[in-house]
Amino acid sequence: MAVYQRLRDLREDKDLTQKQVADKLFLHLTQYRRYETGESELPMNIAINIAELYDVSLDYIAGRTQHRQGMSRPEFSGDELRLIDVFRTLTERHKGKLELYAEILSREENPAWKL
Repeated sequence: MAVYQRLRDLREDKDLTQKQVADKLFLHLTQYRRYETGESELPMNIAINIAELYDVSLDYIAGRTQHRQGMSRPEFSGDELRLIDVFRTLTERHKGKLELYAEILSREENPAWKL
């Protein structure tokens, strides 16, 4: 996801106008619009302020993760992060099915594993 789309989504999630966000960031409305439309590259200092405003990570703003608070790379592999992203898109019913299937596969790999 592009940075500018993420900025717009964050703003709309908080029901804020571009003017309100620009004011909170001490920016001219025109400049903020350029960031949100992708006409101007978002400087790091502004990205940090936006992350603080919305209580999200810089990785989230940059589109590097779907997790608003970010995740440290050593904690999860790329495959694990992709699985988490997919899991979060599922309905509760499908999440339950996936969890059950994962348990079955784990038992096949390690018969001593128990719930």
